[in-house]
Formats: sequence, structure tokens, C-alpha cells
Amino acid sequence: MKEYYVYIMSNKSGTLYTGVTNNLEQRVYQHKNQTTKGFTKRYSITKLLYFESSDEVTAAIVREKQIKGMLRIKKRVTKMQHC
Repeated sequence: MKEYYVYIMSNKSGTLYTGVTNNLEQRVYQHKNQTTKGFTKRYSITKLLYFESSDEVTAAIVREKQIKGMLRIKKRVTKMQHC
């Protein structure tokens, strides 16, 4: 049975990235070694903070979206508190 992972990574300044993969070890290696262009390379996202697994890809994608939604809400609240 294939396993899918939802993961959260960060950089030294606390910028967060959430993703889904079916090979967590390889994906973390790619982020740490900045082998792919994009957000994680631009912001040096290299530290794995959290992961969870699922045996269904659709469940993993739904969970990724939930986490991203929670992070957006937290960002909005934080910005409002600084006003």
C-alpha cells in the first residue's frame, strides 16, 4: 500500500511551507539541497517541522488544504494584532 505525507517545513526566519508527497525522505532532501526552483528555494525552506501520513492521496490533499487554511487565518490574526 502506498503512503502519502502532508508536511510542513520552515526556514530560519519562520516562513512556512506545506506540501504533499509520496516520498517524504526524497522530498525533504530536495528542499534541503534546493534542487527545484520555486518558493522553497527562494526562501531557503530547509527544516522539516511536522508530517503526518495517509494511505489515500485525496485525504492527504484535503489535509494539506486544511493546514494551509489554518496558517492563512493565523497570518491574518497576527497582522490584525499588529495594527
